Amino acid sequence: MRNNLILPLLLTVSLAYAQPKVSTPEGPVDFEEYEPVSTLTVAEHKLTRSKYPFIDVHNHQFEMDRADLNKLIAQMDALNMGLMVNLSGRGFSSNTGESTKFFDGALANIQKTNPKRIALFTNINFAGVGEKGWTEQAVRTLEEDVKKGAKGLKIYKSLGFNVKDTEGNRVRVDDPRLDPIWAKCGELGIPVLIHTADPKPFWDPMDRFNERWLELKLHPGRKRSDNNPVAWEQLIAEQHNVFRKHTKTTFINAHMGWYPNNLNKLDSLMKAFPNMVVEIGAVIAELGRQPRAAHNFFVKNQDRILFGKDSWVPSEYSTYFRVLETDDEYFPYHKKYHAFWRMYGLALPDDVLKKVYYKNALRIIPGLDKSQFPQ
Repeated sequence: MRNNLILPLLLTVSLAYAQPKVSTPEGPVDFEEYEPVSTLTVAEHKLTRSKYPFIDVHNHQFEMDRADLNKLIAQMDALNMGLMVNLSGRGFSSNTGESTKFFDGALANIQKTNPKRIALFTNINFAGVGEKGWTEQAVRTLEEDVKKGAKGLKIYKSLGFNVKDTEGNRVRVDDPRLDPIWAKCGELGIPVLIHTADPKPFWDPMDRFNERWLELKLHPGRKRSDNNPVAWEQLIAEQHNVFRKHTKTTFINAHMGWYPNNLNKLDSLMKAFPNMVVEIGAVIAELGRQPRAAHNFFVKNQDRILFGKDSWVPSEYSTYFRVLETDDEYFPYHKKYHAFWRMYGLALPDDVLKKVYYKNALRIIPGLDKSQFPQ
């Protein structure tokens, strides 16, 4: 008798899970469309400007060689952004001559407009890895760019993903042919802002347990597997090998090294790699859903966290300000497919906030103008 009661119940639950839509008087509602309006009434502090001027160490501007930078600076002023670091210093051409022309043009445009407000990082052209003399030429170009005014080196996630050498083999992040580049950055005193891999759920099964299911559905090209190109753990291990080997070089680990959702692990990495610092670009939603843990992490590692945003959408900076500065509760992220959960403010102390916003960047990145920032 008991089994006769349990089986229909299990069948009912199973059928409920199988239903992708909910019927309403207006018709069926998909998960993607579901946007409930919260009935919670709490204090709100929607910030459009940061409390202190800040340095965005992770930005991309694609026409800096010819754009009207006064318009860009006006947008920065509205946010209270004191200085922007454009990581795409050499543009995206694989032709060295074209990328050098872009870099020189961008530097000239910045110098003409306002060199106190914008800084450039240079990039490595990985085309030709394996050719005789490639490493030596890459190091020479890096030295020349720094002499011209580059403040650091940016490494895109293509290294480890799809960069191949002249034999058609994947170039690992820790490929020994790149060692002289990392070493030269340490010698020149410039940081390397390095982006390796993507969020771990991109490698996980795309099922109802995957937090990034909606993002992967909307952007199927982001889905990975252990042979596309390798397992997530492999890419991260390759990056950590570089940190471990080049202790005299400072590495800014983009997106908190993809451990913003595991701050205990990230804290252990901070201990293991004293030459590694992190920036918060595109991971603010992870921090906002764990306000107490994130607050404690920021306080503990306050000298090694930098502000970064990544994509240039001025309206989205308000989310960052609100998470870092306020103690607001249960507010939304600006992209549902990145975070369908709500967030909470960390209410960072002013001394920590100043370090994250500008002091750490001024210490780590050489040659930035300090006059526009408070002591």
